[in-house]
Amino acid sequence: MAALTPPLVVAIAALALVVLALFVFVRLLRSRSSGLSIRMQIFLALASIVGMFAFALGVLVLDRIKGRADLVGHEAALGEARAAAALVGIEMETSGRSLDDVAEKLGRSPRLARRDDESGPHLALLDRDGRVVFETGRSPNEPGTVSANAPIEVSGEVAGQARVVKPTLLIRKTLADLAPTVLVLSLLLILVAALCAVAIGGAIARPIEALTQFAERISLGERGAPPPPGHGREVIRLARSLDSMRRELQGRRFVETFAADLSHELKNPVAAIRASAEVLEDGALEEPEEAARFLGRILEATSRIEALLGDLLSLARLEARGVVQKETIDLDEVVRASTRAHRAAVKHSQIRMTFESDGPHVVHGDPAWLARAVTNLLDNTSVHAEAGPVEVSVRRKGESVVCRVTSRGHIGRAVQPRIFSRFVTTRADRGGTGLGLAIVRAVADAHGGEATCASFGPPEVAFELALPAA
Repeated sequence: MAALTPPLVVAIAALALVVLALFVFVRLLRSRSSGLSIRMQIFLALASIVGMFAFALGVLVLDRIKGRADLVGHEAALGEARAAAALVGIEMETSGRSLDDVAEKLGRSPRLARRDDESGPHLALLDRDGRVVFETGRSPNEPGTVSANAPIEVSGEVAGQARVVKPTLLIRKTLADLAPTVLVLSLLLILVAALCAVAIGGAIARPIEALTQFAERISLGERGAPPPPGHGREVIRLARSLDSMRRELQGRRFVETFAADLSHELKNPVAAIRASAEVLEDGALEEPEEAARFLGRILEATSRIEALLGDLLSLARLEARGVVQKETIDLDEVVRASTRAHRAAVKHSQIRMTFESDGPHVVHGDPAWLARAVTNLLDNTSVHAEAGPVEVSVRRKGESVVCRVTSRGHIGRAVQPRIFSRFVTTRADRGGTGLGLAIVRAVADAHGGEATCASFGPPEVAFELALPAA
């Protein structure tokens, strides 16, 4: 595999920085409407700190390398300047020539006369007054060079100075080679910071999200919903506080909620009874057909009131007292009996119902309440499901026994979050009270289990009643 060249490394690093910056920019735009998440806040904090640290570290490393390389170059130039000064001093002392004569002799040298020779020596001779009498090669004022001066001594006296200029091409090449490495290391540090931010943010955000979902479930009416398990003293205290608040609110608002729900649901049938009675009072009694029709409406409204009161009282009793007596029972027998009774009740319906089990499945519970929950699930398919088979099964799933009722149809997106709440129904015209699934959930909570909608459809809707296995 070919090694990555420095330009390619720089291009990859720059692309990674652009992608990272674009990701942060998009998340910041989203935060204008939804707020900045804890994960993003931690990421920005760590990325900023680590990014500044990596940048400062890179600048410091490159500066130290450049300073050390300049020092080495200066020492080399000083050594060469001393050697040149010694040779010029010996030449002047032995021949008796002046510095100008030596400079003129050096100027006649073909090699030294080429000032543009990059590979040749970069030497200059200066007299006592600092005037340049000879110079070849680079100037000390050129960028990318270091220079050093050494005195020219003749008979113990300083006759001038020798100056050597050294190019720093090697230093610049070294820095150019190190820059991509420093950039990659900086990106690695930022990547590690991002991973750490994800881990830390997840550890902080997950308990908060779980507690938020717990509060949302309580707001939707799941009074028996257990608080999520927490880790850490602060999270555990928060979970306990929310659970204590839930129990306190449940006790205080139960009567108020019950009265409000009852008043809301009784309003329509009572209005229908009143309207029918007023029509009968106005003379409809004298017409048998009209009288029969309005009496039918009164009976229908009365039946709906009775069904509402019965379901509401059952739900209130179950939520207030729970299951008083539990016994060891085979859930298969309860579900099988409920399925058989439901088949007999809807024998003229086109819905075909099947039952499957790999039991027996033993649970602790109240047979009457469990039968009521299963019957409500089956009634729900009769009222709300589309034409097609209804599959009822009981299976062991981990430490739970799950009764699953599957039928054709679908549940609207607007109803899905409140499907187990009181008086939520999509087919009120078919006689649904909206309390059947609320009772199913209350039965599950009272038995330490859970009622869920495993599939909202289409094409199939599946409800599951999970109970702890005995």
